[in-house]
Amino acid sequence: MRTFIRQLAPAALAIVAFTLLLGVVYPLVTTGIAQVAFGDQADGSLVERGGKVVGSELVGQPFSSPEYFHPRPSAAGAGYDGSASSGSNLGPLNSDFLASIDERVAAYRAENGLDDLVDVPVDAVTASGSGLDPHISVANAELQARRVAGARGIEVSTVLELVEANIDGRDLGMLGEPGVNVLLLNLALDDLVVAG
Repeated sequence: MRTFIRQLAPAALAIVAFTLLLGVVYPLVTTGIAQVAFGDQADGSLVERGGKVVGSELVGQPFSSPEYFHPRPSAAGAGYDGSASSGSNLGPLNSDFLASIDERVAAYRAENGLDDLVDVPVDAVTASGSGLDPHISVANAELQARRVAGARGIEVSTVLELVEANIDGRDLGMLGEPGVNVLLLNLALDDLVVAG
């Protein structure tokens, strides 16, 4: 029994020490470093307009009005639900998945006034792995520009200039493809109308 008690004391001390070190000190230090070095990102890259938070640069949100660029489809809950982040979990040969793609392609073409010969970008009809991707491809944005310009009563060239100005390059200069953050592009459109 004495051996047990003698071994129990260091074990209990180790549990307390590691709990404090890894459960309190480490999170506080990393949070402090993040706040000092990357304050905006650590707080969620929130976007404010008029003192009100309108979204995050990191999380997609639904836009469905014709005068706005539309994001890629979301499989997260009822759409862009951060608490239900996930993909559809349907394989590329699943009949339900293929049927939904066909429906989305037809809807995209109809919504943007495209004929059957125009290739629809894959990101316009498929959800990302998280269902929360805030970006669309440059090709997707360019195909939506005519609809947005028509709905807003502005020149297509003006909308395309905004698309060009809002392209995010590749991560680290080499990873992924350039894309356009839908929230920031739509806010730039709103700012253009207010300024004009």
